[in-house]
Amino acid sequence: MEINELTPAERRVREAFLSGTLVDFRTESAAADDPEDGAGWSAERTVRAEILSSLLLGGERAPGQIPALRITGARITGTLRGRYAVAECAVLLTGCYFEESPDLYGAQLRQLNLSGSVLPGLDAATIRVDGVLRLADCRIAGPVRLGGARISRALVLEGARVGVHTEGSTAVHDEPVLRLNHLVVEDDLWWPRLVVHGETRLDGAAVTGQIRLDDSVLHNPGGTALQAENVTVGSDLHAMRLRVQGRVNLRGCRIPGQLNFAYAGFSHPGGVALRASSMAVGELWLREAAPVEGVVNLRRSQIEVLHADPSVWPSVVQLEGLTYTSLLPHLPAARRLPLLKREQAGYVPFAYEQLAAAYRRLGDDDAARTVLLAKERRRRETLPAYARLWGYLQDAAVGYGFRPVRAAGWLLSLLLIGTVAYAAHHPGPLKKDEAPPFSPFFYTLDLLLPIVDFGQEKAFNPQGWYQWLAYLLIVTGWLLATTIAAGVTRSVSRQ
Repeated sequence: MEINELTPAERRVREAFLSGTLVDFRTESAAADDPEDGAGWSAERTVRAEILSSLLLGGERAPGQIPALRITGARITGTLRGRYAVAECAVLLTGCYFEESPDLYGAQLRQLNLSGSVLPGLDAATIRVDGVLRLADCRIAGPVRLGGARISRALVLEGARVGVHTEGSTAVHDEPVLRLNHLVVEDDLWWPRLVVHGETRLDGAAVTGQIRLDDSVLHNPGGTALQAENVTVGSDLHAMRLRVQGRVNLRGCRIPGQLNFAYAGFSHPGGVALRASSMAVGELWLREAAPVEGVVNLRRSQIEVLHADPSVWPSVVQLEGLTYTSLLPHLPAARRLPLLKREQAGYVPFAYEQLAAAYRRLGDDDAARTVLLAKERRRRETLPAYARLWGYLQDAAVGYGFRPVRAAGWLLSLLLIGTVAYAAHHPGPLKKDEAPPFSPFFYTLDLLLPIVDFGQEKAFNPQGWYQWLAYLLIVTGWLLATTIAAGVTRSVSRQ
């Protein structure tokens, strides 16, 4: 293209390109420079995309100068085409209005900065950026395709709005509006205050640093808001105060540090609101998060520290196979146990064992025993009638071995009853000349304890209802002894 074919605005861009000088088309009025109104900008601020493409792909180079495409506040008409292009210069097109979606599929760039711009979409799948890719405060109706991209530094989407038309109405998309699957970022994924209307897809992404989603809004009611299976993060994923309408799927993610959902809110009524199954996470924080609307799935995940108040959990959870080292905040077992009854699969013994183990690691053995007692009571509900009857007896007698003091109370009560009854009416001796002196206390103890023989039971023969009382004490003693032995054996086997 010859120089005399360029408009004055395009001449400014071409001349500044050689030295990397910024071309600023903005006026002194903030309202007039708003890119949402860029469609009405005059010819003095308009640059054809084909001019920019020609500079990137074959622009002249001046000796001793480093070229760069740096423009602010321009209206860019046509399609910025750079498919498979290899550009050795940085590209900065900030606060601009793009008539059509840039096509940078497979391009290789030093740096790309579109911050503050308004675009109908962006196709930059498999792009390679040696520096930072900035889309901060962009307004993009969508879709944004960055699948397979490789960013040597950070990907910045802070304050961006994706899937929303410039007039504020929500765009409708049949595909993910923000596609980042198999993205590789060798630094941070920086997304605070991101707003997305539609699905965000991040499957298979690898981020060497951390992901920040604080104060972001993901809105896709009735569908998937965040699809992020098998994501690998180098340190943390912070999403404090995140607000989600739709499903969040984090299955198979690997996050060695924090997965921080403090003060967040998840809503997907009638479906799974948060799927975090088969994950390996250092710390999962749901501190002071809003009650989840929908199902939470943590099946088969491995979590070192789980920080969640019981009020966060919904009425249905999926916890089968979940393992964790410790729970925060430290609460009485009675506050944690109702959650295990919300398990969709019903009675899951492992969930109770995990909770008891967490209390043991804190040194709270009483809470651990409370959890294991609740486990036996829940298990009893799954047994046939005759087995439930035996279970009720063990529970009443010794609390399945976790309340041994209860058995002592029963024995002392029966011992007192028998001692008083037989003190008031001594049974007659079987052999008068050979019988030892009668002792109501040891006679009752002889009846109650099947493995103890004080010589009283065999020497005396009660009559009438005293005989029936003796039978009752013998049977009760056997039952108590059996349940105590069973409970103690169960308790010792767990240690």
